[in-house]
Amino acid sequence: MKKILLFFFFLFVSGQLLRAEVSATEKNALMDLYNSTNGLHWIHKWNLSEPVSSWYGVRLAGDKVVEVNLFRNNLMGPLPESIGELGNLVILNLAFNNITGDLPHSIAKLSQLRVLKLEMNRIKGSLPTDIGNMKKLTEFTAFNNFLSGGIPGSIGQISNLKILNLSSNNLIGEIPNVLGDLRKLESLGLFENSFYGDIPRELGKLSMLRELVLANNQLGGDIPSEFSQLASLEILQIQNNNFNSIKNLEMMDSRGMLVFDYDKDANLELKDGKFTRTRVADTKFEDVDDNN
Repeated sequence: MKKILLFFFFLFVSGQLLRAEVSATEKNALMDLYNSTNGLHWIHKWNLSEPVSSWYGVRLAGDKVVEVNLFRNNLMGPLPESIGELGNLVILNLAFNNITGDLPHSIAKLSQLRVLKLEMNRIKGSLPTDIGNMKKLTEFTAFNNFLSGGIPGSIGQISNLKILNLSSNNLIGEIPNVLGDLRKLESLGLFENSFYGDIPRELGKLSMLRELVLANNQLGGDIPSEFSQLASLEILQIQNNNFNSIKNLEMMDSRGMLVFDYDKDANLELKDGKFTRTRVADTKFEDVDDNN
């Protein structure tokens, strides 16, 4: 008899787990996102009376929200401050929408986040000063927005970061030397902002860097001689800046380079490579689907 009762007890508990719903805090944060970004006009709408597990673009692990992917879904309006309450998120993809307003600084509370994609919106405001709390981030893309201010120094604490693209914003200031601490970085895009001053020589530590796009800024000084250490580099775009000299690029091993764009009046004698001197008028977008 005890075995039968135990069996039904476990059956009941299993049934309850299968029907487990997300916490009220996470559900409210999702509903805030829906209401704040004009959910009634989304392409794929949420039925708020249905379980969260059925909502488009939301993925659960047990009773926790681990992914929100609303790529190209006609979101309009600001992100709510409560987005920081989705503390179990691993992926947040809100790219290619019409999101406006300031970037909520509470987003830095998403300490489990690995992928944050905000590109091709109309988000303004500054990056959170404590962005370094997002230590698990491997990809952060926010190009083509209206972000302002500088890059916070705490970003150097995100040691797993592989992709950082902040191109085509209103960012200003010097490029922080702590970017040289991001030893796993493979792609750095700062195209078309208002960065000035010298390029930090610490960027020469980024031995895994394949793509470096610094074009269309107000950078000056000399190209650091440490650039010769960027052995993995395949794409380098530095045109339309105010460099005193880029002669140090002649020390680079250019055999693995696929794209090298610099001002046509620069007189370089490159070793082991031939490139067309060009000026690039636009940045390169790789986000063409919602597979992430």
